[in-house]
Order: sequence, then structure tokens, then C-alpha cells
Amino acid sequence: MTNEDYRAWVAAACPQEIRGRGLNYTGGSKNALPDPAFRRWFDACVERGFTVPEWPVEYGGAGLNTKQARALGDAMREVGAPLPLFGTGTTMLGSTLLEYGTDDQKARHLPRTARGEISWCQGYSEPGSGSDLAALATRAEDHGDYYLVNGSKIWTSGAHRSDWIFCLVRTDPEAPKQQGISFLLFALDQPGVTVRNFALIHGASEFCEAFFDDVKVPKTDLIGQPNDGWTIAKRLLQYERSSVAKGQFLPRGGSLADALKHYGTNEAARDNALKIDMDDAAFRLTRARAAEETKGGVGTFATSTFKLISSELESRRLDAMINIMGTRGLGWTGDGFADKELEATRKWLYNKGFMIAGGRSEIQRNVIAKRVLGLPD
Repeated sequence: MTNEDYRAWVAAACPQEIRGRGLNYTGGSKNALPDPAFRRWFDACVERGFTVPEWPVEYGGAGLNTKQARALGDAMREVGAPLPLFGTGTTMLGSTLLEYGTDDQKARHLPRTARGEISWCQGYSEPGSGSDLAALATRAEDHGDYYLVNGSKIWTSGAHRSDWIFCLVRTDPEAPKQQGISFLLFALDQPGVTVRNFALIHGASEFCEAFFDDVKVPKTDLIGQPNDGWTIAKRLLQYERSSVAKGQFLPRGGSLADALKHYGTNEAARDNALKIDMDDAAFRLTRARAAEETKGGVGTFATSTFKLISSELESRRLDAMINIMGTRGLGWTGDGFADKELEATRKWLYNKGFMIAGGRSEIQRNVIAKRVLGLPD
């Protein structure tokens, strides 16, 4: 298909009533489609493999190359079409399974994920192992053809609405901490799993705690080799940071030019807005060049650079937006504020977590120093 073909298909398949509304759908048994018209759009994309366009056709994708997938994404953005399916299953786990999973694991999990039949969450951080992820303590004891998992995870986004979790566990407590970790998949709707979610600063309840008490996990859902989960975990984090760098997770701020036009402000605010837009344009060009150089692959630790820049750039944008709005950017609720003003305040607060999520900025700088610039420890 040509670029024009993608535009024509999206224009014909995406109902007018869902365009430009910011709708999203993560799939799974616990998440309803956001609109009846969205169902038509979603079904059309599933049929063409466009929920995961770069996955192989046999696993529910369309087998597109990077250039074709970018043309499809551009076509969706041009008409305001929402992503048909979004979540950690499509942005992180799927790519990791394609690289490390067995044929059986890919056949069991990927098509169901592509069709939105199951949704996933990430079980990495623990109360005592956040930035030092390798210090995790959740144990998986070997019982022949299965593991028994005991422990807990925290900051587990969307666990209360997810069907399955991809989880780091310690399988050899005697080994050096990076060498005794394994990567497991298991269902959350089973005995021994307890999930609790809690409110965030912007008022929503996305993050969760997950507790595991003798959770039985068949070894058929061990990804890779026992005690080699750290290798897989690092690769998945590259996919995660690449997704954040593409803006797939960030709460994108509105147009600074529109805000300046609507609210009016001083010369310093205009200069700051212009600098942010220039930096954003430069970053998008750099990201496009890197995608061409790696043929669209994730490739290297340079994704930490992209994650760092994108999250801090968007933080600057939202800070500038609130500054331009003045007291109109401080509303939490009530008829005294327009819906867009309340939304801007909550996005600004929500974005603060993205300076931590996917690896806080200090961690990204350390990775860049060691792995990209080659500086000594």
C-alpha cells in the first residue's frame, strides 16, 4: 500500500464520531470499548492486522516494515483516528516475546494480545527495589514442572485492569543479584494473587500493588533460560523507553501557540514557548534519523537518550502551558474552569510521574554516560 492508500483506508474505516476525542483501549476482559463506534474501528484494524502492524501476520499483525507502519501511523494522526489498541502487551512484551519467546509461547500469547482478548501489566518494581531493580526479592521456587511465586510488586500500572503479568522473580537467591533472576508470565485471575490500586497526584488510580502468595506458574511460561531474566528485562526496558520516546505513554500537552493566543502573556513566555517547539522539532528529526539508521529497530542504549529527552521536553511544555494560563491553570474541579483547563492541570500533575516511570532521569543519565558515551564508572 502507498501512503495515499493508508490515508484512504483510515478515512473510510474510522467513524467520524470517534476522531480527535483522545479515546484509548487496552483490550482484555476487564476493559470496555470506549464507544460503540470504536468497535467498528477496532474490528476493522484487527482484520487487517493494524492493531500491531509490525508484528508477523501469523501472530495477528500486518507484517509491515518500519516505513509502512510509519505511513499508517501518520494517516491515523492526520484524520484524528485513535490507536485501535494500546498497552504494555503491544508496546513492550510483544516485541520481547518475538525476540526471546518459544514458538509455543508466541502462538499462545501474541494472537490473543493482538486481538485485544488479554491485557498485560509489568511486574518489575518492588518496595525495596525501584531504581536498583536487580535487588528484587520476589521468589519463585522450583517445583518440577512449575514455580511457586511469593512476594510483591508496586507501581504496577493497570494491574487492576489486566489479565496477565510479565514478572521478574528471583530463582537463585545464592547467585549475584543480576544472575539469579528469571522472567515469568502468569495470569492474575488465580488463587494467591491480590491486587490493590491507589490514587495518584492527578486524581486517577492507575498504579497498583500486587501480592503473590504461593502462585503456581507453569514452566511453559518461563521466557528464556532460568536465571537469565535480567538480559530479557533489560531488552524489554529498551522497548519501553523507545515507546515513551515515541510519545506513546506521555500525557501530551496542547499547543503552546494556541494557549498564547487564547490567554495572552509576556515576551519571556513567548520566547520560552518558541524554544520548546524548536527543541521538539529537532528531537523529532533526530528520532526519525535514528529510526532510519536502525531500520526501525530498538537496537541500542540510545533509547535511554530518547526517553530522557522526551519526558523532560514534555515536562517543559506542560510547565510552560500552566505558566501561560496563569490562575486558569490551577483549577482542580468546579464550574469556574473550562474542561480543557482542568485537563491541562491534571496532565501537568500526571507528567511528574514520567520523570520516574520507565527509569528516572538520573538513571537514564547514568545509562547514557556508561553505555552511549562510554565514560568510566
